[in-house]
Amino acid sequence: MIRLPILDRYAVRLTTWPLLGTLGVTLIALLLERVLRLLDVLSLSNDRFGFVVELAANLAPHYIGLSLPAAFFVALFLVAARLNDNSEIDAMLASGRSLTRLAVPYVAIGLVLMAFSFALFGFIQPYSRYAYRAVMHSAQSAGWNGALPEGAIISTGEGLLITADSVSPDGRLLRHIFIRQLGDDGSDLITTAREAELRLNPESNTAILTLRDGNQVRFTRKGQPALLRFESSSAEVPLGTVSELMRDRGRDERELTSIELLEQASQPGGTMTFGALMGEFYGRLARALTLPLLPLLALPLGLAAKRSGRAPGVIIAGLILVAYQHILQFGESVAERGGAPPLLAVGLPFLLFAGLCAWVFLSSRKRPGDTPVSRVAAVIDDGVQWLRARLWPVRQAKP
Repeated sequence: MIRLPILDRYAVRLTTWPLLGTLGVTLIALLLERVLRLLDVLSLSNDRFGFVVELAANLAPHYIGLSLPAAFFVALFLVAARLNDNSEIDAMLASGRSLTRLAVPYVAIGLVLMAFSFALFGFIQPYSRYAYRAVMHSAQSAGWNGALPEGAIISTGEGLLITADSVSPDGRLLRHIFIRQLGDDGSDLITTAREAELRLNPESNTAILTLRDGNQVRFTRKGQPALLRFESSSAEVPLGTVSELMRDRGRDERELTSIELLEQASQPGGTMTFGALMGEFYGRLARALTLPLLPLLALPLGLAAKRSGRAPGVIIAGLILVAYQHILQFGESVAERGGAPPLLAVGLPFLLFAGLCAWVFLSSRKRPGDTPVSRVAAVIDDGVQWLRARLWPVRQAKP
């Protein structure tokens, strides 16, 4: 059994809980925002809460992959800033431990996360993405659940449209109702009523609408109208059922595992282009390989936080990470359109980011905390202070 040195174990322990905490908070925030939107989209479907739980579970791998680099960077930055604030870094450096040696356990954590990301991006996410789309297809095809919210427009997918201006709290008593039904022969039946009562019939999977004080207009296929006025009438409305199966997995390159991407890229004449397949593969590879590079950027910035404050370094690093992700996506789209070879379109942004991380780290080895990014942050901070002094000058107290 390999036993890590005590300082390495201390670094791993300090990093683990901030990493898990940041990742958990980010994941919950992203999922809650998406769940609220899903509840709104599926408000008229059968068993919408069950569908939303399944959808959220299938979204989790996507959001974990999205938030993992940011969570790892924030954890590393906080740990470095804490060690620097408590002068623990100074003690380690004074004992002969170099900044390169201090970064070793953090790079090791990055390598572990890189292996996890390979599995996440390459195998878990493709299946979860397809499962999410399959559940969404089932939820949207499930149709109407027999409840009619106020002002909602219900379309059962069978040529029937229902809406009501106002609805009782239990959703069963409707006022000012409008119904339109298209017949198979091309006829058009429009019904309006002052009020209606809605009752479910689970045995036949239908809902019974009892209409009162209404009018009915039928247009034949030739457009000839026929008007009927009634005091009471009943109509049977079918509840939704799944009428169409979900397509097979693999119509989208993001639904293919990394092995399947390479296999299809080696077989010409497929439905997806070589650029789309290899752009997706190299994009996954670049995102996984980014994780071991983050300590080279986060540690020097965390050490500089004691001198210039934490906010400037975090803001600049956040902008760098966001720009890097967008450039990677742009490279994938360029490769998909055939504008450049996939390896060049995706590999160039990765090499530039790796070079930036190495430059920041190497420039901080002689004077830990003094980095090009921290110097830029200091210039920005001086500019902000100068602008604040000009806009809001300090008023001297009158004698």
